[in-house]
Amino acid sequence: MFYCFDNEIVSVPYDNISDNDLCIGYVNVSELEEIYNLFSFSCRSVEKCKEKNGLLYSDMEVSDDYSFVRLNTVGAKISSGGSSLALYIKKNLLLIVSIADNGNQNRDVFLNLLSRASPEKATLEKLVASFFELLIAGDNMALEQAEQQINTLEEMVIKNQADKSFNMQLLNMKKELLNLRGYYEQLIDVSQTLQENENEIFEGELLKSFHIFTEKTIRLKDNVDLLRDSVVHLWDAYQAYLDMRLNQTMKIFTLVTTVFFPMTVIVGWYGMNFDYMPELKWKYGYAYVIVLSIVVVVGLFLWFKKKKWF
Repeated sequence: MFYCFDNEIVSVPYDNISDNDLCIGYVNVSELEEIYNLFSFSCRSVEKCKEKNGLLYSDMEVSDDYSFVRLNTVGAKISSGGSSLALYIKKNLLLIVSIADNGNQNRDVFLNLLSRASPEKATLEKLVASFFELLIAGDNMALEQAEQQINTLEEMVIKNQADKSFNMQLLNMKKELLNLRGYYEQLIDVSQTLQENENEIFEGELLKSFHIFTEKTIRLKDNVDLLRDSVVHLWDAYQAYLDMRLNQTMKIFTLVTTVFFPMTVIVGWYGMNFDYMPELKWKYGYAYVIVLSIVVVVGLFLWFKKKKWF
C-alpha cells in the first residue's frame, strides 16, 4: 500500500507514484521483489531483506539516490518478542518493508505513522524521524516497570523470600537488558548515519530531528546500563544471601557436632571393656553414663546459648 501527501493523504498505486510527490509505502518481501526495479533499488538489498538473521542484526547501505536500513526491533517491554523490517529512504519516498511481523508490530507502527502525519506539513525528514520515534515510544515507561521489578526482587532477597525461580528471573532480565542495550546502540548508529546525509536526500536544516532522536536513544541506553548495574548488584546480594544461609547451616551442623562430640568420647571410653574400669561392675554404672551424657549435652547447649551461638 502506498500513500501520497498533498492537501490530504491519498492512496495511490505504486506505478502512479511521481518523483515530485511525497509518498510513504508499506510492503512485504514478496511485494518488494515485484516492485524494486521500478524504484531502482539494488538486488543485493532485496536479498538482505530475505535473509534470516539474529536478534541484534542490523545493516545499512547508503547509495547515491537512496538509503537502505535493515533492522530487527526489540522494544523495551521485557519478555516481548521482536520483529524485523527494512527501510528504503529515497527523495520524497519512505518505503517500509515488513520482514517478520511479530504481533503486527510493524503494521501498527506504519498505521500510527500515517495517522500522525500532517498532509500540509509532512516532509521526508519528519516521516523518517517520526518512524524512529515510534520504535521507542513507551520505552521509558517500560524501563520504569523493569526498575520496579528489580526493586521487588531486592525486597524478596531482603525478606528471605527468594524462591527457586529467582536465579532464572535474574538471568532472563540480564539477557533481555543486554539485547535492549544492543538494540539502542543500533538505532543510534542508524540515526547518526542518516544525520550525516551523505547522499543529500534530506534537507540540511531539517536534520535536527535525527539529532533529537539520537539524544533520546542515548538516554534510554544509559537507563538500560543503570538497570544492568542494578541487576548485577542484585545478583551479588543474592549470592551473599545464599552464602549466609549456607554459613548458617554449617554453623548449626558444627554446633550440633560439638554438642554431641563428648557423648562419642564417653561411649568410646566406656566401650573399651578393660577388667578394672571404674563403674564397670557398679549396678548404677549404666544409669550414671546416661545421666553424665545428658548433663554434658545440656551444659554445652546452655553455654552456647549464653554465648548466642544458637
